[in-house]
Amino acid sequence: MSITIEQKTLEKACKGMIETILFCLPHAFKGTIYRIGAPPELRATRVTSGFIDEKRGAISWGLPEESEYNAPGRPWLQYRDQSDRPLEAMAWCVERQKSWTAEDPLSDARSVRLQVEGVWEDYHHMEPVLVRKADLNQNIYSLPEYPGNAKGGIIWADSEYAVVAVIKIHFHPRTIRIGGRETKVIKKLSRALGTELLSYQFRQNSMEAMQQLASDRLKACNILADSLRNAITKTGLIFSLVKQEIGFLREQWEELLLQQRHEKNGKHQAVRELNEILDTMVDVSEPQRSDLTNVQKQFLELSLPPEIGENWVSMQIEERWGRIFQETSVDEERKGRVAETLKRLKESLRYGREPAIIESYDKLPEPLKEEWVELIYKQHERFDGRTLDRLIDILNDPALDIPSKDRSRKILTQLKALAETMSNLERNTNFLLRQVLNGKDGGVVADLQGAGKEKARSAFCSAAVLTL
Repeated sequence: MSITIEQKTLEKACKGMIETILFCLPHAFKGTIYRIGAPPELRATRVTSGFIDEKRGAISWGLPEESEYNAPGRPWLQYRDQSDRPLEAMAWCVERQKSWTAEDPLSDARSVRLQVEGVWEDYHHMEPVLVRKADLNQNIYSLPEYPGNAKGGIIWADSEYAVVAVIKIHFHPRTIRIGGRETKVIKKLSRALGTELLSYQFRQNSMEAMQQLASDRLKACNILADSLRNAITKTGLIFSLVKQEIGFLREQWEELLLQQRHEKNGKHQAVRELNEILDTMVDVSEPQRSDLTNVQKQFLELSLPPEIGENWVSMQIEERWGRIFQETSVDEERKGRVAETLKRLKESLRYGREPAIIESYDKLPEPLKEEWVELIYKQHERFDGRTLDRLIDILNDPALDIPSKDRSRKILTQLKALAETMSNLERNTNFLLRQVLNGKDGGVVADLQGAGKEKARSAFCSAAVLTL
């Protein structure tokens, strides 16, 4: 019960993921991905490791000559938590299915070198790659045997996921923190890697099923349908990543306008004022104070379209202030300040598309500027390939001078290609299923055994050859 694909294919997928992370995160300089084998051994083995140069233009690949995690790797019993040896971050990620961030290497409780040699390692983040057990367990008659921990418990007993890999990214000193933006990006991409590895797994399963199609066509179709359906259900992640990237472009655009106009970020100022007002209210209980502060801090980390952002402020922040007003004695002057600040907070979400502010930016032709603002502030309810095409074209225009536009264009191009491929895959799969279920044997046999055989195979497997 693990990802079982060819080593070259696995290395290609892992290199693509490391390349994406190193180019996306400016403070990351090295990445390694470990494969976690099938239970009960759960052997952890280095797959590949990449190091980006100082100009951040090229990545060199290779594994260290000596490492306990080089092939054949280390089984679970050699790296799990035990009282008679140093604790390892790998054990934490595999057993608990949670990430580990070394934001302070000098006090990293799971640094083996620090515990044994007194030498601290780099600032780094380790993220487990999770895949549903149901997607991996192809043999329903033989359930896998999960290993135990040093305390006698069985790991993953209460989880519906299995760990198939672990991503480790090294950062320059003091550029990463627990729960920071970088860790969230890596977590998102770890899910994409899990989906990609699973798609390679499904391609391999599909090819094996197609070899049996001549003798047992209906059985092979059922296997294919089950495998591909699991992959198709994960396409929602693509849309989520598209929206996240467009949100990042909104942040870049607003920052560009703020710099040109020499103005401060109204969103951050409003939240800061709300926190200052909250600090002066001695009647507020500590749980309420902490809850509201955390919610307002969380809002600063989001990049939502104005309409959604205003609803978020109303339901998450404004309602909490309302409860505080009901449960404490707050004077009218403070209530008025809070109401005015919340109003300015909502208004700040429309900063990047305010006509007067947009008009003051004269480095883009008017038609292009209007279209750009419309695209990045539009509330997208579903995947729209034509809108994405136009956004990619504008990012390619030299007149648009925002940081990281080349990175965003590359990511959006890859996501669009992957979404279109998955859409074609779904249509072809549904056609094949209808043909078989309706008893149209001749058409199916002709497609798979005649001139259309390679075309059909390509339609089923094309999604798996894209690297996110």
